[in-house]
Amino acid sequence: MPKKSSIPQALQAWIDARKRHHLSHAHVQMARELGMNPKKLGKLDNHRQEPWKAPLPQFIEQLYERRFHRRRPQSVRTLEGMPAGEMGKQAERHAAKAARLDAEGYGAAETALGFVDRINDRDAAGLKAMMTDDHRFVDATGAVHGREA
Repeated sequence: MPKKSSIPQALQAWIDARKRHHLSHAHVQMARELGMNPKKLGKLDNHRQEPWKAPLPQFIEQLYERRFHRRRPQSVRTLEGMPAGEMGKQAERHAAKAARLDAEGYGAAETALGFVDRINDRDAAGLKAMMTDDHRFVDATGAVHGREA
């Protein structure tokens, strides 16, 4: 039985693009930092029929230098070498919140209604208990409030 991959689907697309377009780990990291879509790299790649286009690695380097004012990332990390914790910090936070709310008997709709009920009851302690560590609330005046408020 084949081993199940622990690499998230979003990163798998980058691994496939790296192999397909013969990119280095540094080029993949630069493209990710630039916000490029791994599925659209084929349009940007020079197919030898388009001599006006720069080769994809060179094009990524030019964009990266223009945006970040340096030629390469300060430290290059491979996609496969990333620890599992770094790959999905946001996913872990969402899973922890979902587990906490499920333990309390809340789903997505119940969570929203729970916030509304606590706001209407002016229950600050109850609101604080429902918030994640990175929770932010913007009130009608535009002031940002966090969990520590």
